[in-house]
Amino acid sequence: MSPRFSTPGRPRTSSINSSRGTTMRKGDTGGEVRDLQFLLTSNGYGVDVDGVFDEADDAAVRAFQAANGMVVDGIAGPRTLNALRGYEGDEKHLTQADIEAAATALEVPAAAIHTIAEVESDGSGFLGDGRPKILFERHQLYRLLKEAGEDADALAGRYPELINPKRGGYRGGSAEWYRLTTARSISTLADQAASWGRFQIMGYHWGICGADSPAAFVAAMGESEGRHLSALVAFIDADPTLHKALKSLKWADFAKLYNGPAYKENLYDAKLAAAYKRHAGAQEVAA
Repeated sequence: MSPRFSTPGRPRTSSINSSRGTTMRKGDTGGEVRDLQFLLTSNGYGVDVDGVFDEADDAAVRAFQAANGMVVDGIAGPRTLNALRGYEGDEKHLTQADIEAAATALEVPAAAIHTIAEVESDGSGFLGDGRPKILFERHQLYRLLKEAGEDADALAGRYPELINPKRGGYRGGSAEWYRLTTARSISTLADQAASWGRFQIMGYHWGICGADSPAAFVAAMGESEGRHLSALVAFIDADPTLHKALKSLKWADFAKLYNGPAYKENLYDAKLAAAYKRHAGAQEVAA
């Protein structure tokens, strides 16, 4: 893993709205799945080309990922698809060894780390254009402005989509960068009001994460998923209650502490439980 951060602190109160796009997993159907199956067969994995992502496809994707030093999660995202097409990879993404090292450090199953990564950012910390995934939180910018002594209410009246005491306004994907860029023109606090990377750590935790400034934190989030993972490990390790919830796989408790009191609105705990069941089951089969 990349150099470890200090405790990143509590993330935001809602999960990132990332588009599925070319990210596929067991249960998906359609033309993109059929294309994936063609790629798998061309790489020597004998699966049916029927447009249904089933158990056999999941096993084939995991086998390919393991053979190519990737995170073994069964999710056919951009990195897996590019590798199937023969494109050369890069060092920005995590490997299975990184996941296992983090799991060992936290004394939790590797499936638990896979679970958080999948639910927080759909299994990838970067957009297709290389920028880190973000989610801009307008209610956090409102709070930060209030705490800084600014007239947050006046600004909210002028820019309600970007500064607001209520959560919302999400666009998802690369459109979140448009929101952030616009907010930057209003306040230098904007970067701190976004969550960053594969595990979606809020920018206002830059100091706790060991960065010298918000800009340094943002730069680190743009470097690699290893930096994202280091932040996650430090955060969980520093919060005994959160750590205990993860070790005991109590997803409702974990969701409340990690994602905030609004977690039920997004069925966050149910998503975590379902993702863990899938990843843990696959690891049992592999064993």
